[in-house]
Amino acid sequence: MLSPSNRANLKTSSCRFCGTPLTRTFVNLGASPASNSYLRAADLHKSEMHHPLHAFVCTSCYLVQLEEFETPEQIFSDYAYFSSYSESWLRHAATYCASMSVRFGLEPHHNVIEVASNDGYLLKNFVRQGIRVLGVEPAGNVAKAAIDAGVPTMISFFGRDTARRIVGDGVKADLLVANNVMAHVPNLNDFIGGFKILLAANGVVTVEFPHLLNLMRENQFDTIYHEHFSYFSFLTAEALFAAHGLRVFDVEKLTTHGGSLRIYGCHMDARFPTTPHVDELLAEERAAGLDDIATYSGFEKKVHKVKWGVLSFLLRAKEQRKTVAAFGAAAKGNTLLNYCGVGPEFIEYVVDSNPHKQGLFLPGSRIPIYPPDHIHETRPDYVLILPWNLSGEITAAHDYVKSWGGQFVVPVPEVRIVG
Repeated sequence: MLSPSNRANLKTSSCRFCGTPLTRTFVNLGASPASNSYLRAADLHKSEMHHPLHAFVCTSCYLVQLEEFETPEQIFSDYAYFSSYSESWLRHAATYCASMSVRFGLEPHHNVIEVASNDGYLLKNFVRQGIRVLGVEPAGNVAKAAIDAGVPTMISFFGRDTARRIVGDGVKADLLVANNVMAHVPNLNDFIGGFKILLAANGVVTVEFPHLLNLMRENQFDTIYHEHFSYFSFLTAEALFAAHGLRVFDVEKLTTHGGSLRIYGCHMDARFPTTPHVDELLAEERAAGLDDIATYSGFEKKVHKVKWGVLSFLLRAKEQRKTVAAFGAAAKGNTLLNYCGVGPEFIEYVVDSNPHKQGLFLPGSRIPIYPPDHIHETRPDYVLILPWNLSGEITAAHDYVKSWGGQFVVPVPEVRIVG
């Protein structure tokens, strides 16, 4: 079932940052359900709402973005993603907290506030140091897990109004954290405007997000899904901060999510000097053509090649009577499977460590989700790793697959055997 095309109250026909009409396609991935709308067995006889998965690029500010067909309230008020089920993500968070504590001299009297704090996976590191924290998390079920773990959490979407409520309680952020949330925000100007309100005079905001340059170079089209409204280059992110009176004074490249950026922002007149990394990365992106609309035109053809490769691999496995399972009921996997038109006829099941997903079915493809032990019980010939950014973690933890001659496969940037 396709969503109605006349939902003007939700649809974004102009750039959500600068307001320019959206006319240029970045990639059209057809139509699919929301990537985190997992199904129960009782839902399998019902139809699913499919929305266009068509990414545009703004011809003025170069923000890559989807139109909005579902509100954040529909997507995130009850959410199936819990950060604490990824060991590598827990390590990343612990390393971040230790680094920020040293770099900015955080003490118990400072306030650390995290936007989209999930189940408290990151803030609990500051709690252990005795530093005051507050999480802001819209998903009530996920926020409850944080509160139960001893992390104070406000159940709310973040924007100017939420920022004013927190400031009204006498709190401003010495460190404001927003990791992998900016893509989830349809009203970018309200969101970044909230940073401006909530940040202390010499406070620092750090934001992590997948780097558009890597998405394009490594063909990471499966990171495009309805819950991600926007995809950022550093050029666009820096301009977005500046438009709201915030200065990006440093940037780091990270390996997370297939290649991300961590940007450091502050008020324009704050005491932090701007490092050379800022101009260096701006120059790198300009050299790559990210300030030229023509650069964005060839991406869709690269995506087609991945689809052909995935289907060729699965058809060949079928012809050879090989069995294929998948690892990771991740949103990016749902984009891949639905774009390729793959269901249980090719992939018998998927496993996931998150108990909140086990026993459910993937949206669109309707592939059943089992606990990881199901791999050991069924011994598939191939295990397709859908969250390819965690392939090292997954192959190391499930190396036993090799004991019966099984092989791990990743689909992006091209189908290949790993591990």
